[in-house]
Amino acid sequence: MAGLMVQGTGSDVGKSVLVAGLCRALANRGVSVLPFKPQNMSNNAAVTVDGGEIGRAQALQALAARADPHSDMNPVLLKPQADRTSQLIVHGRVRGTLGSENFREDRRRLLPEVMESYGRLSQRCQIVVVEGAGSPAEINLREGDIANMGFARAVGMPVVLVGDIDRGGVIAALAGTQAVLAPEDAAMIRGFIVNKFRGDPALFADGYTMIERLTGWPGFGLVPWIPAAARLPSEDAVILERGIDSDPRRKLIACPILPRIANFDDLDPLRQEPEVQVAMIPPGTAIPQHAEMIVLPGSKATIADMTFLRDQGWDIDILAHRRRSGMILGICGGFQMLGWRIADPMGIEGATQESTGLGLLDVETKLHPAKALRRVSGTALGAAFTGYEMHMGETRGAGTAMPFADMADGRTEGAISADGRVLGTYCHGLLAAPELRAALLARVGARSDRADHNRTVDAALDELAAGLEAHLDIDGLLALAHSGGA
Repeated sequence: MAGLMVQGTGSDVGKSVLVAGLCRALANRGVSVLPFKPQNMSNNAAVTVDGGEIGRAQALQALAARADPHSDMNPVLLKPQADRTSQLIVHGRVRGTLGSENFREDRRRLLPEVMESYGRLSQRCQIVVVEGAGSPAEINLREGDIANMGFARAVGMPVVLVGDIDRGGVIAALAGTQAVLAPEDAAMIRGFIVNKFRGDPALFADGYTMIERLTGWPGFGLVPWIPAAARLPSEDAVILERGIDSDPRRKLIACPILPRIANFDDLDPLRQEPEVQVAMIPPGTAIPQHAEMIVLPGSKATIADMTFLRDQGWDIDILAHRRRSGMILGICGGFQMLGWRIADPMGIEGATQESTGLGLLDVETKLHPAKALRRVSGTALGAAFTGYEMHMGETRGAGTAMPFADMADGRTEGAISADGRVLGTYCHGLLAAPELRAALLARVGARSDRADHNRTVDAALDELAAGLEAHLDIDGLLALAHSGGA
């Protein structure tokens, strides 16, 4: 079995997308490949085939490898929540919380379990493509590291370092990373990739050569901006910082950016609809009055985000939108916010507390330790869908007598207001269903193109793979993977 680790000079340099593209490129060559990320920190997660959860990026990489997502692909997942703590997920299951005071020590103890997962994956394929986290240049975090060089050295895996030329300073970023690493760590890096290049590659030929001379590492390619990457789900919240592209010809769907927003890729299918535009509303900005629909997204800490929503005055905007007969969709934590009350008697999200909700659905939520993690299917708004549930808590009340969905397992789920303008559901991923999305958009007077979002993502992965085949030395990367750390 062969392995290759992709690390970066920083966050958001494109590691996740490159690993996805490499997985699809190798799968298209007939190579049996699986993705792996030892440790991830993200509130965007997916339910696995074995009933656990992993980072959304690893689920996408599994799709790229044409494999079912499995908890072994991301054995340690940290989900930031209130009070400077993160929920700790190990092998797909909640194991408690990590705080700043115990982060390094407890993380070190997780390396054996990371190795167990990697060992099982390595028996199932010809090559494992591993994604690092953040950057190995964060040498202040090196002690107890399991995400970058701590893992690479534990398994003797060669590393390729990725630099982002679009943010500037890529020569310094690559050479500087080598300069600050311990010699034993630097020795694990066997080459580099320059990512997100715009323009004529000939203009960077001298810079590319300078990196090779300064570091002694061979370059494996200069990757341009590949448009298909924009059609892939994003795990990194950096995407939320993009501005609003106002187009009066398109119906506006507004989504407030909550501090602990989770699974915001639920909105991706709406982003690709030609008759609507999705605006992510940043703090300090009112929700536009001309919005046709407001989506309240998932949240890792519903009560804390409900407090933040009020502090921003967004509750006033939402209630005014409701009085104007505007549409409101709440997903998971957003569904909980639409009810009368959210209670946390056991301190699941931190301190024992409760909060009043928006009171737009006649329901109440009580949080509890048992986490619902399941893939689901059913019918909603007259259309079939598949998706997944991932939440801690139960929502009850008279409002559930008019459910959002009839589930395939016989349950009813969610709630809809009497006039059908306020909808709440725990189901993630359901907007990928073309007919359901069309039914939802029809309620705001927009036509859907009824594109199959899953096929759109799959086609984008093939385009990404073709771009990497054209601009990377994939044969050289394969040879490196088979060489081990030697």
